[in-house]
Parts: sequence; C-alpha cells; structure tokens
Amino acid sequence: MLHIVSQYLHTSAELYPEHIALADGKRKISYADFLAEAECIAAGLVRRKRFKKPVAVLMDKSAQAVAAFLGVAMSGNFYTVIDTKMPETRVEKILDTFRPAAILTDRKNAKKAESLVDSCGADLMSYEDTIGASIDEGLREEMKQAEARIIDTDILYVLFTSGSTGIPKGVIITHRSVIDYTEWASETFGLDHDTVFGNQAPFYFDNSVLDIYSAVRNGATLHVIPQMNFAFPIRLLEYVRDNGINTVFWVPTVLSRIADMGILDKCDVSCLKKVLFAGEVMPARQLNVWIKKLPEALFANLYGPTEITVDCTYYIVDREISDKESVPIGYPCMNTDILVLNEKNEPAATGEKGELCVRGSSLALGYYNNPEKTEAAFVQNPLNTTYRELIYRTGDIVHYNERGEIIYDGRADSQVKHTGHRIELGEIETAVSSLPGIAMNCCLHKIETDQLVLYYTGDIESEEIRIELAVLLPEYMLPNICVKLAQMPLNMNGKIDRLKLRGSMSDLTV
Repeated sequence: MLHIVSQYLHTSAELYPEHIALADGKRKISYADFLAEAECIAAGLVRRKRFKKPVAVLMDKSAQAVAAFLGVAMSGNFYTVIDTKMPETRVEKILDTFRPAAILTDRKNAKKAESLVDSCGADLMSYEDTIGASIDEGLREEMKQAEARIIDTDILYVLFTSGSTGIPKGVIITHRSVIDYTEWASETFGLDHDTVFGNQAPFYFDNSVLDIYSAVRNGATLHVIPQMNFAFPIRLLEYVRDNGINTVFWVPTVLSRIADMGILDKCDVSCLKKVLFAGEVMPARQLNVWIKKLPEALFANLYGPTEITVDCTYYIVDREISDKESVPIGYPCMNTDILVLNEKNEPAATGEKGELCVRGSSLALGYYNNPEKTEAAFVQNPLNTTYRELIYRTGDIVHYNERGEIIYDGRADSQVKHTGHRIELGEIETAVSSLPGIAMNCCLHKIETDQLVLYYTGDIESEEIRIELAVLLPEYMLPNICVKLAQMPLNMNGKIDRLKLRGSMSDLTV
C-alpha cells in the first residue's frame, strides 16, 4: 500500500525507465537516471547514519534539485529548500530554526554552503560527488531498511514562509499530506503519463509541490522552465510551445501580464490543455483573455495556504464569469473539510463573511521549532466538543454565494477601519482589476492619515480610476491616493511585494 512519496518514483522508474522525467534547459533526465541519482543521494545520507534528520538543499532551481528532494525523502530524512538568491540574513534565520544535520549543495554553490556549514555545524554534501559514489550491496541493504522504516506521518519537507515577527516560519508537511494532495490533483485534473508540466513556482514556494509530485506519481515529464523566460513573456510562450507543455500551474501575476501584453495572438500555445493558478487573486478580466484564446482548455482557480499542503479548495471554471466578478475559489478538495466560521465561531450563513478554516489529512504538523505559533494557528475545532480535532485557521475571509461557491473576500488582517467603515482591501482590488487599462494593483491603508492608497500599473490615469470605481464601490471605499508605477514590485514568489509598497507610503499625501 502506498504511504511514502519515494514509492511514486520506484513505480514510475519501473514502468517508464526511458521516459523523460525532468528537463531544465540544460539537462534532460530519464526516470531510470532520476531514480539512480536519488538513490545515490539517499545512500550518502544513510552512509552518514542520518535518519529523520533535517537536510537543507542549497542548489539552483534545476532537475538535479528535484532528484535531491526525492533522495532525501528516500533516506528517511526531510528537506528544506534554500534558494541560492535568498538574502543572507534570511538564510541565517532559516538555518537557526531548521538546524540541519546536512547541507546538500552543488559545486557552483559550494563556497556559499561552506560558509553556512561553519555557522551551523552541518555536514556538507556535494551533489556531484555523492551521485558519483558507488553503492555496494551492504549499503543498498541499509537503504532498503531505512526506507522501510519511514511511515506516512513522517516529515517530508519544511517550507519557510514569512513571519510577522521577522522570523520565517517553517511549515511541517508529511508524506501522508503530500500523497493525499497528489492523489486528489491527479484524479481531479486527469493528470497522467502524457502530462507535460511547465513549472514556474520556485521550489521554496508550495505551488511547486503539485508540479513535482504529480509528475513523479504519474511518470509524467516536468519542465523546470529557466527563470529568465519569465522576464520575457514571449520567450516563455515559445518555450511552452516548443516543448509541448500541456499543463501549467502558475501564479496569476504571470498569467495576467501575458494577457495584458496581448501576446497570446503572437505565439500558438494551443498545446496547453490545463491552466491552473493559485497564490493570489486571479482577475476575471485577464482570465477571460486566456479563456477566449484557449476555449478548449481547462482553467482552474486553486486556493490554499502552505499550512494545508498547497490547496484546500478549487474551482474549475465551467460558466461565464464577467470581468467585474470575483473568480470563485470554489469547493473543498477531496478528503478536506472547509469550515467558514463567523465572529461567534458558528458556521456562516450564505452571503455572511467568515474565516475559512480547514480540517483533514492536509494539515501541517505545525511550525518547526515554534510551538507558540503552532498552538495559535492549529486549534481545536470549536464545533466539536467531544474529542480532540484540530483545524487550521487561515486568517482568510470568505463567503458562500447563492451557488454554494466559496468567494474569497480578503485577509482578516487586511480588513481596515477607514472613516468609520470596515473595509476589505481585497474588495477594492477586485474592483480595480476589472477596469480596462489596469495591469496590476495593490491597495493599502495608511493608518497615520487614514488614507486608502492604490498602487497600480497600466494605461489608465488616476482620476479616471476614481470615476470608474465610483460606479462599482461606495464613496468611502474609493482610494484617496492613486500611485501609478512603471513596474509593480514582486517578491521572490512572483506575488506583489506589499511590504515594499508599504515602506514607500510614508511620504505620500493627497
């Protein structure tokens, strides 16, 4: 019976040994070679007598990095991803919390890894040297024994998200949770051996989990698209076309930028059959551009924080959605229960806003080395007083519409008090996104002066925005200041960098 993710790789390598598993613009790796490299990584850790220990993977985003993840998993250990472009101070904070027993790196990043080893005392493992080492029969038997000891509730990975105190939070995800999610994704979206994924998400961002483990589960091909292509959207579409990519799971920022640039008519990407998106709100206007261009493709809006293993709800777009609508986040994923709780911790009625809470196998074990944060976010289900049942409180505000679809309204911490009114900033952003000429936007509240500040990119002027919004929003929700930017700042996950924008508000006045 399947209970650990390395079984996916063993099966796919047996069924499809010569099929291309991984490609990154530099290398193409068959499933046979994928398994062989992962086994060498596992052997290196077993040789060091490491089991159920944290391993930091410091490598460029590449096919080798994916093999490293599976190798760590196969050895009975668990990994976190250290991005090679991550600021040094953030890396230090992560390692201080994670306390790795080993740092796995490649020759290109060896010097950086050596400096980290000095500060945290971990073993240093070279990817190239490790996969070049032989595995004798004795060691191979030890590897089998180690893999046999892994159970489904053992940790697979720890991904670090931002923390309100400036200390990153390490979200702990088990084999069981990833298998639960991967089986749902494969069944729901018809993923199989013929699926060709085009990965956009950085490996430290949980969206990449769908790409990686769905590919391995199905013996599919995963293209780790070189990052430079995302800076030049026409080259990105050409990469999709030239490699026959038929399934993508990208952040809305990428899809919206392509739609706004009008380049879907310049490159034939009819090979795309499934377009999934998550990570932030997808504006309906830009989504409709894609749907018009690819009318036969499946489009799906996925939603969920890292703490519930990527996604807990989804919405396959099966009806016409006007440019001014919010794209639903839909319905619970298989084996996941969604609770929408109002301020009294009671189930919210249709149309009533409440906090989205989750229960099920998808829940993280908590935050690594952080029991206080864990206890605050993973709490007893208030609807169950008879036995221990944890739910995760997402902090996201949603409501059920008349169709029974879940609609995302914004963050609980993005609800502001402005001129005496309670306002969801996400509602303003949704309205702005519907306006022709808007590419991207972000609305913030300047507390000191009680002003709503709208940052945006596009071909429309600020006064026109206010005129158009007056038809969609009450007067008290209209932005006091509109700031047109040449380029919207993005964080490392490709989302709008709200912290950077907030830092620029101090000098703004009406």
